[in-house]
Amino acid sequence: MDMAIPGHIDPVPVPRRITPREDGRSDLMGLMRQDIGALLVSAGLDAKQAKLRSKQLFHWIYHRGVTDFDSMTDIAKQMRPWLEERFVIGRPQIVEAQVSSDGTRKWLLRTDDAQEYEMVFIPDADRGTLCISSQVGCTLNCRFCYTGTMRLVRNLTPGEIVGQVMLARDALGEWPKGAMDQLDDEEDAASYTADGRLLTNIVMMGMGEPLYNFDNVRDALKVVMDGDGLALSKRRITLSTSGVVPLMARCGEEIGVNLAVSLHAVTKEVRDEIVPINRKYGLEELLQACADYPGASNARRITFEYVMLKDKNDSDDDARELVRLIKGYGLPAKVNLIPFNPWPGAIYECSDPEQIKRFSNIVFEGGISAPVRTPRGRDIMAACGQLKSASEKKTRAELDRLAEEKQAALG
Repeated sequence: MDMAIPGHIDPVPVPRRITPREDGRSDLMGLMRQDIGALLVSAGLDAKQAKLRSKQLFHWIYHRGVTDFDSMTDIAKQMRPWLEERFVIGRPQIVEAQVSSDGTRKWLLRTDDAQEYEMVFIPDADRGTLCISSQVGCTLNCRFCYTGTMRLVRNLTPGEIVGQVMLARDALGEWPKGAMDQLDDEEDAASYTADGRLLTNIVMMGMGEPLYNFDNVRDALKVVMDGDGLALSKRRITLSTSGVVPLMARCGEEIGVNLAVSLHAVTKEVRDEIVPINRKYGLEELLQACADYPGASNARRITFEYVMLKDKNDSDDDARELVRLIKGYGLPAKVNLIPFNPWPGAIYECSDPEQIKRFSNIVFEGGISAPVRTPRGRDIMAACGQLKSASEKKTRAELDRLAEEKQAALG
């Protein structure tokens, strides 16, 4: 009997918009104004008042980063306990936080139903990039990727996705301070730009395949891009897919962010091995979907991610074939060459530095940008392809103890 192909069947996890809480309150995190308004109406407010309150709540939650209703100075004092009784403005629980020697930060997070996932912040001189997860685990089983060795548990909700951005802003201290009437016009402007901020860019490149959680990812990113809240431009957000072809056009049309594609090979044989979804959506189909991606242009190029695996996909011929494929489909593209980041039990080795440089030069000479990505956060297993919930290596008691110690340290 034939073995099932990893990643071959589209996963259909149980859909979930909000993770239930033990205290019965509804978490407003990840909700747009109209969704907040609908919850307020269902809780007993009339439609007119709910519309006003939802606008105020949206501003406080996403523009100010406020987590308690009592700090919302333009909401009547008698209204705040009513909100507190019924709603909460949540954050993912931090189980473990690590800082790399190069400044990269990694958080192990826990949801209200005790599922765990990771996010990473990568600081650079001119930008700060937050790598966020879309699923707990992954179904794609890419053989070079540590996350691919996890089973898929479930999709993250919009609140759990947006919550990662909020948590990073908390950690970086990037919220306006003070009461509504104490801020100058510039600080209190509705548009919250990335200029001068530490967190400037988002990449959907953490745990999971974003397009297999399309609705929740789309709705979360709409919150992140909303001009009255986090206001991160779609040009500063990149979604990475391993090649879920049927949803790529919808991604361009309904989300409109930059596209990155985990290519990693230029032949069917090799890509079938290391990116098993290629057995369902082949190279030609994938590259045509890239050519058809809405909004792709020389100003907004598609990024092809290419992990460098010794004697597997790193030959000079592979480099020349990569150029031929990109040019053959007329793609406005650049290539990110990623030195393989080792992890326990990996069956591959990283290409030699000299060969990576040769590969890069061949692609550059073909007229396509092909920078080599500098590995970041390797010492805390935060580099590309290394994310996997550290909870698998610790008992539940150990995790609970770590969380209690962290809470005690914070006072």
